[in-house]
Order: sequence, then C-alpha cells, then structure tokens
Amino acid sequence: MSVPPMITLSDGNVMPQLGLGVWRASNEQAANAVAEALAAGYRAIDTAAIYRNEVGVGQALQATSVPRSEIFVTTKLWNADHLAPEQALQDSLNRLQLEYIDLYLIHWPLPERDHYVEAWQGLLRLKEQGLAKSVGVCNFKPHHLQRLLDETGVLPVVNQIELHPLFQQHDVAQWNAARHIRTESWSPLAQGGDGVFDHPVIQQLARKYAKSPAQIVIRWHLDRGLIVIPKSVTPSRIRENIDVFDFKLEQEDIDAIATLDSGKRLGQDPDLPRSDTHKKI
Repeated sequence: MSVPPMITLSDGNVMPQLGLGVWRASNEQAANAVAEALAAGYRAIDTAAIYRNEVGVGQALQATSVPRSEIFVTTKLWNADHLAPEQALQDSLNRLQLEYIDLYLIHWPLPERDHYVEAWQGLLRLKEQGLAKSVGVCNFKPHHLQRLLDETGVLPVVNQIELHPLFQQHDVAQWNAARHIRTESWSPLAQGGDGVFDHPVIQQLARKYAKSPAQIVIRWHLDRGLIVIPKSVTPSRIRENIDVFDFKLEQEDIDAIATLDSGKRLGQDPDLPRSDTHKKI
C-alpha cells in the first residue's frame, strides 16, 4: 500500500501531499470512491459544500476502520456564505458527521461582493474554536492574499488553485512559497487529460518511466512540491493515482513539461464576476 509523504503547514499542522478529490461525484459515488481510496492508502479527502456530496463522504468516513486522527478532511466555504462561515461550517460538519474539519477553505474570493476579508476573519475564529484545525483559501491571486495579510495580519496555510501542465501558475506558486503558503493543485490532470495525456512529451515520459500519463502528471506535481488532489470515482484509477512513490522525474523531464504551459485556464478567472455568487447549497 502506497503512503503519501506529509507536508508541514505554516501553522505546524501536517497533511498528506496527495489526496482524493471528489468534485462532480454524487453522494453514492463519493462514498464508494472514499472507501476505495482509504483502502488504497489515501489519507486526505477533498470535498466542498457546493459539491453536494459531503453526506456521501461522511458515510465512508463513518464506515472505515481507519482512525479519524489519521484522515485529513478538507471542505470549503461556498460563495453565498461569506458572511456566515460559522453556520456554513456547522452545516458541513453535520453532513460529514464530523466534530471538526482538518482544513477549511474559502472557495472563491468574489471581489465583486468584497466580503472575502470578513469570510477570512470568520475562518480565523473557527480555527480558534478548534472546529477547523487549519484554514486557507482557493483561487486567490497574490493581491487577494496581500489584502488578507494587510487587514488581518494572517495569511492562509494553503492556497488551492487551478494548476496543471497546461496552466502552471509559476508566479502564484512562487508568491505563495515565499510567504510559506502551500500551493495545492485542483484539476491537476487538466480535467481528465484534455490535451495533456496525449501530448508527445507526456507520452514519451510514460514510456521512459513505464508509468501511465496520469502518473507522470501527478509525479510532476509532487516533484514541484505541490499538494495534489486527483479526482476519480473509478477504483482502478484511484489505485493507479497513488502508485507514484516508486519513482521521481529527472530535472530534464520536469523542464520538458514546463514547455506545455499555455497560460490558459480551464476554469474561471477569480477576478471575474461569477454567475453562481448567490447559489445556495
């Protein structure tokens, strides 16, 4: 059974460098995927209130024999709840059947509403109460993060951003690292490949290391020091995605993957208004 290495966060807590994401999974799919992942050696699970599968994740967490203390659970504050993070987290905890969350993240900054500083202040209170062991953000750019620091004096321990070979975000990752913020990659496989897996560079490296294209891309994230949460509901792929700790990419191969960066997002620019700002859970 593969065991992901642990990453130390700036608040002293630790989390696995590789975990399972459950975006777009139903409750049933999430329950099955989490059970499969825990059996395969995963110890980090990433969900969100807006995914509407926290109930399924919670069912798997309740059914497993793995101690709660060994499982790192992340969920996220949705856009409509920036001014009510305490109630939002309690609702998530109820759905997950947990007493605390290991990492609670603001899902989007929503600068058009301009409440992300208040949301961050709420997360800091939740950390003080022990309901969230660590707190962080998703999709924050450096200017959003700088404002949190200027107005609260506290930076997130994690910034989860879209990051994959086609959109490598070196500038944001470097800004984060210089301030001891861990960068976590969402959509790390570019949403199931989408031009990555069949790229000649990835295909050549898959042959060189006798690994699948997905394993090459996951290893690239790990070798860059990123936290990575590939999503799958397929048991064989869940097991494949964690089978990446028996090799490392050579620097020349990391440099080759760097040439794939197109600078184009698959998701939305965090500075642009969102149509789902007021969407309820």
